[in-house]
Amino acid sequence: MLDKVDLTKSMKKEEYRALKDTLDARLSQLQRECRNAGIPIIILFEGWGAAGKGTLISHLIEPLDPRGFSVYTTQKEDENERMHPYLWRFWTKLPADGQIAIFDRSWYRRVQVDHFDAPLSPLRLSQSYQEINSFEELLIRGGTVIIKFFLHISKKEQKKRFEKLLSSEETAWRVTKEDLRHNKHYDEFLRLNDEMLAHTDTELAPWTILEATDKEYATAKMKTLLIQRLQEALKNRESIESASLLSLPTSGAEEYRPSVLAGVDLSKTLDRETYKEQLDALQKKLSRLHSELYRRRVPVVLAFEGWDAGGKGGAIKRLTQALDPRGYVVHPVSSPNDIEKAHHYLWRFWQYMPKDGHITIFDRSWYGRVMVERIEGFCTENEWKRAYKEMNEMEESLSHSGAIVLKFFMHIDKDEQEKRFHERESNPIKRWKITDEDWRNRAKWDQYEVAIDEMLLRTSTSYAPWIVIEGNCKYYARIKVLETVVDAIEKRLSH
Repeated sequence: MLDKVDLTKSMKKEEYRALKDTLDARLSQLQRECRNAGIPIIILFEGWGAAGKGTLISHLIEPLDPRGFSVYTTQKEDENERMHPYLWRFWTKLPADGQIAIFDRSWYRRVQVDHFDAPLSPLRLSQSYQEINSFEELLIRGGTVIIKFFLHISKKEQKKRFEKLLSSEETAWRVTKEDLRHNKHYDEFLRLNDEMLAHTDTELAPWTILEATDKEYATAKMKTLLIQRLQEALKNRESIESASLLSLPTSGAEEYRPSVLAGVDLSKTLDRETYKEQLDALQKKLSRLHSELYRRRVPVVLAFEGWDAGGKGGAIKRLTQALDPRGYVVHPVSSPNDIEKAHHYLWRFWQYMPKDGHITIFDRSWYGRVMVERIEGFCTENEWKRAYKEMNEMEESLSHSGAIVLKFFMHIDKDEQEKRFHERESNPIKRWKITDEDWRNRAKWDQYEVAIDEMLLRTSTSYAPWIVIEGNCKYYARIKVLETVVDAIEKRLSH
């Protein structure tokens, strides 16, 4: 691919100067229009060392309002970043609606520079391409514009630029041993870049090759194509969600609707003495396993969903009683605030993903997208339908990074819920737990049951299974949660 690119293209400085004011004025105007339309934009620059990424970024931001963009330079992962899933550090830098994020190198570093210096296994390389493509598709389907530039120069041109940089003490630091090695093995690095471009050049997020031998030509091409892409984004704002969406049958006779909850045996119980005995044994075992998780640097993600008054809090409390408080965090999830609403709906959950050896417990989770947001109309039908795939892919990415991912649905029947609601109302200590919203949600029980069944069927995977907890008996439910967590950790640590 890259060896066929004509690198002799150039533009006279006078010709560029004649275009510059017009291009810059249009870019400035489009930034304002995209900000007013609430369109988040990602512009990333990849390519050869010394190809001019920094120069092009400087020319790009010159006409822009500095309050509306951020520039990120992606270096090798630091210790904290290495202890999180690879995409975590990019999720934390995603632009809010109407903002622009500019990346001097990006998530492609793993399959480009880093892969050349320390080759990934074929499996990990394939997984990385899959995760990158899924990441970009997820963002684009959610309304983000992603524009990808690859700056291409010849081996001879790169060597000449390195020599010029090395000739001055002020710039010599910019050339590393790795840079020189990449030039020495230019043909091998060229093949690797070709492979990366071929695997990640998609219909939704295509690559643009910038012939970067001539600065004026590269700058003019970059600005012109940016203008075209931003104009298209504004024009097609309402047609981003064009992918065909698969869903389980929603029409036809009600008796044919797939169901999970209806088959759950809620009569399972445990007496108090047996509960206390098993609780003590399981908590002691979990405490020992938590230390081993830290030593082996295995992250754990536990997500709890369930009916109001289903016992999430009680189950979480019995888990955390056995854990070192320095090694876990419980993240209660409520309605998104204004900052969270201005980002992709998964953004706020990525902020809390655990680093290696730590545990994050979500009291409610990203699955609100396909339950409360679906039922209450807080998102569109297209948004909640595509969320199943997006959440599966996020959890698969966590699994690829080494995390144990378990999801619990605390299930009770309608009579048990009403009983617990009344108990809370009559108990001054627990009265704060019951709200008018709980009663309103209860009135929509049947709608939620349909949504929950579909959620469980479409998002229970081998790498992130759903465990439905029979919760009418709190003792039984708490022990089953503990047993499931202990078994999953023991299974992982035995490998």
